[in-house]
Amino acid sequence: MAPHLSNTLVNKFLPGKELALYVHWPFCVSKCPYCDFNSHVRDGVDQAEWRGALLADLAHEAALLPGRQLSSIFFGGGTPSLMDPATVAAVIEAARRAWPASDDIEITLEANPNSAEAARFADLAGAGVNRISLGLQSFDDESLAFLGRAHSASEGLRALEAAQSAVERVSFDLIYALPDDDEARWAASLDRALSLGTEHLSLYQLTIEPGTRFASMVARHEFTPLDLDTAATLFELTQERAGAAGIPAYEISNHARPGAESRHNLTYWRYGDYAGVGPGAHGRRLGQRTVRHRKPENFLAGMARNGHGLVEEEVLTPVEAAREALVMGLRLAEGIDPQALAARVGVDRLVDDAVVDRLAAHGLLERTGPRLATTPAGRLLLDSILAEIAA
Repeated sequence: MAPHLSNTLVNKFLPGKELALYVHWPFCVSKCPYCDFNSHVRDGVDQAEWRGALLADLAHEAALLPGRQLSSIFFGGGTPSLMDPATVAAVIEAARRAWPASDDIEITLEANPNSAEAARFADLAGAGVNRISLGLQSFDDESLAFLGRAHSASEGLRALEAAQSAVERVSFDLIYALPDDDEARWAASLDRALSLGTEHLSLYQLTIEPGTRFASMVARHEFTPLDLDTAATLFELTQERAGAAGIPAYEISNHARPGAESRHNLTYWRYGDYAGVGPGAHGRRLGQRTVRHRKPENFLAGMARNGHGLVEEEVLTPVEAAREALVMGLRLAEGIDPQALAARVGVDRLVDDAVVDRLAAHGLLERTGPRLATTPAGRLLLDSILAEIAA
């Protein structure tokens, strides 16, 4: 049974509004040392069993969200390119049966560049995928080895060509600010990335997340992360070069030509509703935060017991929703409309205007009409800004 929702909250999420669907595939061939995502290595995966589980979990969400329009589907992980294309096709077909799809629906699948997975790209496109997000991470074999990646640089470039041949929209990820990075080295990699013909790039600084193998290695002094000043310089270099190439940052780490932004991720950052299915998947629906069982075996046990993989459904208070909306929205270059967002989540004020004015005077925030956004300098200090301006 879902928690009771007030009429005020339900009325904010009327039928007919757009809905995004996130599908989590938790399995990987190996665990990268920087990764804190919900990913698991297993000797064997029963594709038929998992197909049935994902479809049943999807059906549970669909029953709770009737009358919505499906704007995007995102297969994340883990490594979704390890999925049987028949499983991908079955999930897409079930989602389209559950909700009418927008004419320009975006269906993204995250993929690794390993040759065996790249060989499936055409089949995945045939299943309905129209956007591939490729985890290249680096063009340098030594850096790829440090990051624990299972592909070579040349293999990555071949996979990019295969993806570009299979689907119309391709994005790829790079990780920078590695321990030995400097301006010249990252500039060369960035220029190469900008020359490869994709309209979307995800450019992430290496962060040492608690509980990862890298965190243990740093604790044992096996390597030292790049210093913060150099990392900030590389971030500024990234903004300048990508912007000059016509692929500006529309979010802290994501760059795209106008119109090529990830529609699915924009739903998150603009605080729209999304259904999350599969192990560890999070969702936001009808004023609630939803979370699935993380461990694959626990997820399957929950499915057998309850007919869904949910472990948590929490009604968000207006204050909680306001804080989430603020954190998400100020990641975007377009920023937020604080007054409209406050009205949507049910609070009097989203931000402290006196603090906003002070930070704007220091060049960290800017107002354009009703909208509030961080400046390039402010994006370097986003966490500190968010802590100060919440009303």
